[in-house]
Amino acid sequence: MATSAELYHLSWVIEQLLADPRRIVQARSQLHLGQQVHYLDWGDGKWRKVRVVSMKNDRVTVLDEASAKQFSLPYAAIMTTDPTATPKGEQGAAPTQSKPSPPPEVSRRENVHVGQRVSFVDQNLQRHVGQVTRINQRTATVHADGRAWRVAFALLQPVINVPV
Repeated sequence: MATSAELYHLSWVIEQLLADPRRIVQARSQLHLGQQVHYLDWGDGKWRKVRVVSMKNDRVTVLDEASAKQFSLPYAAIMTTDPTATPKGEQGAAPTQSKPSPPPEVSRRENVHVGQRVSFVDQNLQRHVGQVTRINQRTATVHADGRAWRVAFALLQPVINVPV
């Protein structure tokens, strides 16, 4: 069973892939077992070097040799070139590939109020729009599509009503 933070991160990764589906195909075509690649560690915002140990349809398993830990990453998170390197002949120039943008800020309890219109993604990755009717310690009760949903704050996105 996935936690709400894992579901939120999965939703963000899927949105990134849908924004540019060529990236996953490009990354897979450039990878091979044992290759050293880079990924952006969201915890501290630094680029890490890892080595590819296995590849699946939607994810790549990598080994962080410094910590001797293996973990799985989506192809969209992998960079085959050093993102911090300066191109030859261009001192001080920006890297050839830009860093992927970090996930948007996670909603917090203090930013959610009763009556607010919000959207969220359920376990089947379907988006729902509804109204907050109750705020609990870790979740909010949202009425959407004729039923009440208990949704973690991390999964809530505010909906802005624009007058027509």
